[in-house]
Amino acid sequence: MNTTTIYETHFPSLKFLKRGKVRDIYDLGEHLLIVATDRLSAFDVVMPQPIPDKGKVLTQISNYWFEVVKGIIPNHIVTSDVDKFPKECRSYTEQLRGRSIIVKKAKPLPVECIVRGYISGSGWNDYKQTKSICGIKLPGGLVESSKLPEPIFTPSTKAYVGHDENISFEKAVLILGKETAEKVREYTLAIYNRASQIAETKGIIIADTKMEFGVYDGELIIVDELLTPDSSRFWPKSKYQPGYAQESFDKQYVRDYLLSINFNKKPPGPMMLDSVIQKTSELYREALKKLTGKEVE
Repeated sequence: MNTTTIYETHFPSLKFLKRGKVRDIYDLGEHLLIVATDRLSAFDVVMPQPIPDKGKVLTQISNYWFEVVKGIIPNHIVTSDVDKFPKECRSYTEQLRGRSIIVKKAKPLPVECIVRGYISGSGWNDYKQTKSICGIKLPGGLVESSKLPEPIFTPSTKAYVGHDENISFEKAVLILGKETAEKVREYTLAIYNRASQIAETKGIIIADTKMEFGVYDGELIIVDELLTPDSSRFWPKSKYQPGYAQESFDKQYVRDYLLSINFNKKPPGPMMLDSVIQKTSELYREALKKLTGKEVE
């Protein structure tokens, strides 16, 4: 298998814009070039070692879902075909192949849109204390990993440093305005319902996921990544058993490892065992194969 690993990009002839936890972004004038590296962030700390093929998996799963839901809402992609990238990108074609997209310059909304179909993570911690998640009252008697009666929209603020903060829908209305808040809630739930039905036919439960929206030419579009193992909890349907934390096809494997070595959740991230890196890479690739039927490009 031809595995290439990129931790940081270095494209001197392109205008570097910013480096996120996982993605490096370049300004191409009218559009942006987004490159998904193989960095992994856990507990909001970027780990010092790359996960082979992770950036390619994220890009290829996102592109799959953007295509699936384009009838619900348009997205930011101009092209994901590196052979159609502008000429200034051509000397980097092989580094960009499979892990990069050219996108419209949308203005991102300052709220992240989270939908939960199952109770897990911070939602489970919230429920244990309050019998609610982000102020949404839920029935009693739910256990860890229970399927919720219906998916719920639980937005959060977008923190560029540190942790995102869960907020109520009412707070999202104050930030976005009533019309926009209601629209993104509607889109988020519609995308989740469509995607979770498809994923279940392929043996994956999407327990929850995070989406980002932006405005382009006055129109709401979906941006960033969509329904990837970085932005979602993917559980194997065949092993699902409520009452416990579930096995997953996402970075939960790394989180569990970090908790097992008592990581303090502060930078710098610790060096991980080779076996943890390899297993994580395998889980990401398996998610791609199950969802799209394809190997890493």
